Amino acid sequence: MALTWQFQLRITVTPRLAADLRANPQGVSHAALHEVLRRHHASLKCQFDAFADYVSEAEKQGTENYPLYQWTRQTIQNPEKQAKYLQSFALYVNGEEIYGKEIADVMEAELLALVSDEGIKNVARFDTNPANNPQPPGR
Repeated sequence: MALTWQFQLRITVTPRLAADLRANPQGVSHAALHEVLRRHHASLKCQFDAFADYVSEAEKQGTENYPLYQWTRQTIQNPEKQAKYLQSFALYVNGEEIYGKEIADVMEAELLALVSDEGIKNVARFDTNPANNPQPPGR
């Protein structure tokens, strides 16, 4: 049986659009992006906010069960990395952070058409194939 990888799309946006999207992850301040999200039952999650949520949960539940706690905490405390991740947004489809190739292909093409200097600067695609992903940092 062949393995079926799942995918996640992320966009990098301008600082101004990032502030708008953090306030409204449905993208209403960017009409074309909002339409892509609406059509695919998708929403955005700021990578910085996702990291901060992970750190907060780990601190409430006990960091020993969160292998990326130290790396994630250091990342959100680093001003350069903070600036980077405040402009990076993961796309969730139907509330899921990973999804099938078909939806990833369609959304990626639609998002690439929106890349411009005034809003979306980059579209990146990630998959669940361990060979394509770095190993978690050591503690």
